[in-house]
Amino acid sequence: MQYTLLGKTGITVSRICLGCMSYGGGDLPDWALGTKGWHVNKEDAREHFKIAIESGINFFDTADVYSAGLSEQITGQYLKDMASRDEIIVATKVCGQMGKSPNKKGLSRKHIIEGCESSLRRLGMDFIDLYQIHRWDFNSPIEETLDALDSLVRDGKVRYLGASSMAAWQFSKALYLAKENGWHRFVAMQNHYNLVYREEEREMIPLCLDQGVGVIPWSPDSSPARAAAKARLVPPRARKWIPWRATCTTARTTLKWPMPWQPSRNSADRRLPKWPVRGFCRRPA
Repeated sequence: MQYTLLGKTGITVSRICLGCMSYGGGDLPDWALGTKGWHVNKEDAREHFKIAIESGINFFDTADVYSAGLSEQITGQYLKDMASRDEIIVATKVCGQMGKSPNKKGLSRKHIIEGCESSLRRLGMDFIDLYQIHRWDFNSPIEETLDALDSLVRDGKVRYLGASSMAAWQFSKALYLAKENGWHRFVAMQNHYNLVYREEEREMIPLCLDQGVGVIPWSPDSSPARAAAKARLVPPRARKWIPWRATCTTARTTLKWPMPWQPSRNSADRRLPKWPVRGFCRRPA
């Protein structure tokens, strides 16, 4: 296993992060984000965590909305059974619907603090290593969101802050406001980036490189089968960049391919990045 620093922080994470969205399922309330029949139940998930830990993975990512919190419960239990808390990095997220009430979603101070406390109870942990906002909330002032997140860090409930899937201008605004107000800044961006979807190369990834933010792509393989099916859409000159080896199972994902770095023409940084799986986190030079 290869390891790297997460952005400009001092924590070391495995280049492969185990994404835990598929764990849970079962009978879920109508408001919950289910896994539509492709979930992995609690019993079968045990083998996945065992393989991940034996392979050297120390980075695990989940969210409160995954199977209405059941994913966090499964993740927390197996990590408690198989790993030492001070050796692993646990990430989770807040923003999604967690109940029928309109106050049980979003990025208001109320929901963020209550969401963090609920996640800690489900995980069975005293703190969260990386707490991420799952999406941008247009109904809550970003200043309120950042202030609430900062209070969680200062209270010792969260170690680092991260964000996921938003426009580059939104992320840039959040970074700027946090710096101006002396709040803890986002240290990681979990964005959608893979061989098929590469829009992030235009603005988000150059922004992260400039600001020293770690990048944790979700769905980094876009499913090998899906990538192969779409290969015919890739111009002949670019087909040499199609993965020469990509294997994926529900237990673990391995991707090996040369990924060209092609940012926008206005970007001066044309180095070849090295991202991991669901967590290819790189510290800029």
